[in-house]
Amino acid sequence: MAFYWFLFLIPALWALSAARPRYQPNRSAAQALLWIAFLATLTIIIGLRHEVGGDWGNYLPYVEAARWLTLSEAVLKSDPGYAFLNWVGAHWGGGIYLVNTACGLLFGFGLVAFCRQLPRPWLALAVAMPYLVLVVAMGYSRQGVALGIAMWGLALLQQGKLWRFVGAIAVAGLFHKSAVALILIALASRTKNKFITAAAILGIGAGLYVLLLADAVDALMVGYLQAEYQSAGAGVRVAMNALPGLVFLWFHKRFVLTPEQRRLWLYMAWASLGFVGLLLVSPSSTAVDRVALYLIPLQLFVWSHFPDAWGRPGRKNLWGVMLVLGYYATVLFVWLFFADHRYGWIPYKFYPFELL
Repeated sequence: MAFYWFLFLIPALWALSAARPRYQPNRSAAQALLWIAFLATLTIIIGLRHEVGGDWGNYLPYVEAARWLTLSEAVLKSDPGYAFLNWVGAHWGGGIYLVNTACGLLFGFGLVAFCRQLPRPWLALAVAMPYLVLVVAMGYSRQGVALGIAMWGLALLQQGKLWRFVGAIAVAGLFHKSAVALILIALASRTKNKFITAAAILGIGAGLYVLLLADAVDALMVGYLQAEYQSAGAGVRVAMNALPGLVFLWFHKRFVLTPEQRRLWLYMAWASLGFVGLLLVSPSSTAVDRVALYLIPLQLFVWSHFPDAWGRPGRKNLWGVMLVLGYYATVLFVWLFFADHRYGWIPYKFYPFELL
């Protein structure tokens, strides 16, 4: 358990030491080296874990099955991006550790790119640790890498690069098709003209459905909805998105944002509340839970702005930083001691040490 607390405390202590918020990324060489070091550490921790994660056993057969397939057969069999990594791991060496390292690098790159756009990036990283990094990236490999690429796309969208965002989400969909859900929210936020918004949503939504989702809908219906799968803790996880959604809806005028950015996060906030309703009526909490993962960036976004939205703009507002860190320290404590599947993470095992 101490290892997971260490991962949380590194960005938490850095967030406390940061003097004031920055609304433009710090692009100094020293900061760049610091972020590269963090990305490398995160990649190694995620990639070289051994028997860590609730779905560890479910991912091993993917690599084994890829040994007997050609590359074309492999990528046509399931999510092409993840299937390609498994084929490489099976045929070029490295196995599941190569796959997980590549996934860790892609996830970490997206997380870093997204956090660097926020006024308190290290606070955002501390917020990400207890669930997004430790549970999603280490537990749901395919959806974790899809979410990481999606966060990179959101960072591009924050800069007004709409079509690059669309491309990033399309790439994310190659790892887990559910990622394309973010397209609809983003497009709806880009224009005030409801007719253009509706046409864009219908056109691109239909195209992405045909390209990425059509073959998977039957499997989704059988796997989640008809089987009525339930996820322990789904209500808590959906509520963790809804809380910052409510905070943003209440305080959004105090957030330093462009009009386009404000519309995007307003849509995300309303979506977070919509998932609470979906959870109440859906026959499968697992289906709702897995799609709601793509709203986790809302937590990073809102809580990194929170100390300055509620406190005095431009000041240290350490009380706000400590409040956010205390909340997520509690989340980590509850997960480590009371989560149903915590046994899949404890203790953390590092593959090179296991060889010894």
